[in-house]
Amino acid sequence: MRIESFLDTNILVYGAVGREDEPRKAAIAQEIVATQVFGVSAQTLAEFYSVITRKTARPLSLAQLDAWIDRLSALPFTVVDENIVRAGIFLSRRYQIRYYDAALLAAAERLGAPVFYSEDLSHNQRYGSVHVVNPFLQ
Repeated sequence: MRIESFLDTNILVYGAVGREDEPRKAAIAQEIVATQVFGVSAQTLAEFYSVITRKTARPLSLAQLDAWIDRLSALPFTVVDENIVRAGIFLSRRYQIRYYDAALLAAAERLGAPVFYSEDLSHNQRYGSVHVVNPFLQ
């Protein structure tokens, strides 16, 4: 299975629960989640769970949340190991970005994802072999 992209956690959250004040972003994220073959990491799952259970206005039921975790776990997946941590540190220092964003970029690179969808990083920036795209820009 060829990976088309890697999704930042915020894209997944928009896709799962949206935001009442951001219906356009929810629709775009839902389209990406439904149509892309994307990869995730253990960090993605942990962040997704944390945000969905603590920071959303419309949290999912436990059954819905478990179904999302099951779905995401079945995708191309990578663990966070020493090499991801070190690559994340390297990328965070090289590009002056937050470590957690850099660790996701390292995971995307490991999985061979050419595109990283995120609204938190510079649109059209290339970080190593990964190209960042903000899908919400018009």
